[in-house]
Amino acid sequence: MFQRYATLNLLPLLILLLAFAATAVCEELPDPDGQPAAQDKPVKVFILLGQSNMLGFGRPSPADQPGTLEYLIKEKRRYPHLVDDDGQWTERQDVRFVHVMDKRGVPFENMDEFADMKNQWLTVKGNFGPEIGFGHIMGHLHEEPVLILKACIGNRSLGWDLLPPGSERYEFDGKTYAGYKDNPSSWVEGEPKKPVAWYAGRQYDADTAHAKAVLQNLDKYYPGYAGQGYEITGFVFWQGHKDQNPAHASRYEQNLVRFIKTLRKDFESPAAKFVLATIAFEGNALKGHGLTIAKAQLAVSGEAGKYPEFQGNVKAIDARPFWRDKSVSPSGQGYHYNHNAETYMEVGNALGRAMAELLQAQK
Repeated sequence: MFQRYATLNLLPLLILLLAFAATAVCEELPDPDGQPAAQDKPVKVFILLGQSNMLGFGRPSPADQPGTLEYLIKEKRRYPHLVDDDGQWTERQDVRFVHVMDKRGVPFENMDEFADMKNQWLTVKGNFGPEIGFGHIMGHLHEEPVLILKACIGNRSLGWDLLPPGSERYEFDGKTYAGYKDNPSSWVEGEPKKPVAWYAGRQYDADTAHAKAVLQNLDKYYPGYAGQGYEITGFVFWQGHKDQNPAHASRYEQNLVRFIKTLRKDFESPAAKFVLATIAFEGNALKGHGLTIAKAQLAVSGEAGKYPEFQGNVKAIDARPFWRDKSVSPSGQGYHYNHNAETYMEVGNALGRAMAELLQAQK
C-alpha cells in the first residue's frame, strides 16, 4: 500500500548526499536489502549519548493517532523504508542496535553492573529515539558492519551527571559549583557541605564504562563478529533539558567543548566525528536558559568558526524546526517532545546527514 523504492546494495556517499539535498526528510532511502554486512571488515561504531530524549520517546503506534510512526507512514506516506510490502517493520541485517544503561537499584559506585536494554538488528520495537533515522543512513553509507551503541539514561545534566573529567570548580551567584568528582553539586564556602549518593561526572564515567564493556565483548553484541576489530567512527549527542538553570546554562558551552575532547581521548579516537542536536522545546519559541543552551550547542559546530580545531569534525544541527505541537502528537509531555515520532525521526535523519557530511569531508 506504500510506494516502494528499488533495493540498492550500496549507495555511494556522494549520491546519497545529493538525495538528502533533494528531500528534507530522507524519503528517498531505499529499503533494507536484508543482507548482512561484510564481516571481514572492522565494525563501524557510533556511540550515542545524552539523556531521556536520546533514550527515546517516539511512539510507533497506534495508526489512528496523529504523531505516531504508523500514522505518519499510513496517512502521510512518510518513511516508506521502515515498512516492507506486507506492512511489517523492516529490519536491517547490517546495522546492530545496542542500548546499555545503569541497572535500577544498584549502588551508584558499582559501574560494572548494567542492563542490556536493547541488543537487536535495527528495527522499530517500542518507543524509539534518533537511532532509527540515524542508523538507516549509516547502514546505507557503509559496506562494513555498523554498530549503533547507545549508552545513556534519562534525567541527566551535562553540568553535573555528565560533567567530563578535568572540569574544575567555579563560582556562580555566591555558590561554588562542583568540578569533576566533587560532591555535592554546589555549596556555600564556609558552610557545611551536604553530600549526596552521587558525584560530579558519575554518569559520564558510567556511560563510557558501559560502552567500553560492549566493545570488549563484541561477539556477544554483534552476531557473526569474527574478531576483525572495530573503529569508533563517530559520537552522537542529544541532551540539554536538565541544564536549564542559570549556573549550568552559563557553563554549557565550556562543558560541551571539554566533553567532546575528553570522549575522543577516553576512546582513543581523536579522528572520530561528533554530531549533536540542539534542545528544541517549543521550537522557535524556545527561550530563557533553554535558548542559552541551544546557542552554546550551535557555537561548537565546526562551521561556526569559534573552535577551529572542530572544523570538519564537529557539527551541530538545529532541532527547533522539528518540534511538533501537542495538538498533532500522541502526548502533551513537552519535555519529551510530546512523544511525536516525526520529531525523533527528523532529529535522527538530520544527525545522520550531518555525520555523512563530516565523513565525506575526510575522503
